[in-house]
Amino acid sequence: MVRTSVALSAITGMPTRLTRIRENRPTNGLSKQHTTAINAVAMMTGSTAEGNTVGSGEMTFYPGNNEHPSLNMNIGSAGSISLVLQAVLLAARKNKKRFSIDIIGGTNVMWAPPLDSYELVLFPLMKRMGINAQLDILERGFYPIGGGHVTAAMDPVGIIAPLELNDLGRLKKIKVRCFTQHLPDRIARDMIDACIETLGSEYSTEIEMQNCTGNSRGAGLVLVADYENGKLSSNVLTSRGHTAEQSGIDAANDLLQEMNNGSTMDVHTADQLLPYMAMAEGKSSFIVSRISKHLLSQMDTLESFLDVRFGVERKSDGYHFSVSSEGYP
Repeated sequence: MVRTSVALSAITGMPTRLTRIRENRPTNGLSKQHTTAINAVAMMTGSTAEGNTVGSGEMTFYPGNNEHPSLNMNIGSAGSISLVLQAVLLAARKNKKRFSIDIIGGTNVMWAPPLDSYELVLFPLMKRMGINAQLDILERGFYPIGGGHVTAAMDPVGIIAPLELNDLGRLKKIKVRCFTQHLPDRIARDMIDACIETLGSEYSTEIEMQNCTGNSRGAGLVLVADYENGKLSSNVLTSRGHTAEQSGIDAANDLLQEMNNGSTMDVHTADQLLPYMAMAEGKSSFIVSRISKHLLSQMDTLESFLDVRFGVERKSDGYHFSVSSEGYP
């Protein structure tokens, strides 16, 4: 809600005041990745943010009218780069020039989408809507050190086309991306072997192994089921007390569950794409297996800024969403 509200405030020109921020979380108020995202949107749009400090429970954002086409940011921790990008790329919706950002922080951390899912799933789906975004993971950053280095860019966006994902069509392949940094090679092998065995021999797989550089240490998997009409994904990070083999099994089982339950979009991708669907000219649609709190809060936030209508119908194969909009405000 914080990231989307600030980005939509910049787009629509509507000042925004947020109160009781994350008051039911173990750590209340704005986190480091929130304040970085707010600062980034303010810098790129010439806006002003009051109360934008770590731990703050209230914040007011006054949108500006300037356009700065490039930013350099350092979250200063393992704070999620992907969550900062969620705000700044959305705020770049009204830019007349190509926008780029060079940012340091966490690339693969708990409770945030891995940047790999942006590259492999989110951005290809956005491209079908007429939105051209790219990123390069130069160095990976894991908790607690961070230090990951990423560059991202988005071309000026014209009319956004709606996205209808009611049927995925034929499965072409499953892409398996395994990345390790400052860990023994056997960890990657164990993850991949367990993942492939769990997926089974009936699926065609494409394996990509990345032995990365950076200051931190970690490993993980990102799986993408590539269909004719869409993509489903899952991901996992290794951790203490959770073996590499179990990580591979978990990632495979999560993907198989998505593939078998009738979804046309995984729920994490859905809440990332929803703001762009809300600014598209026409009706978008998709099916998810469950409705997350993030998806519900996105809907509430978008309705506060945009002329958009959501429809949700529970059917045997999942929750059928429709998003109807008149386009960019």
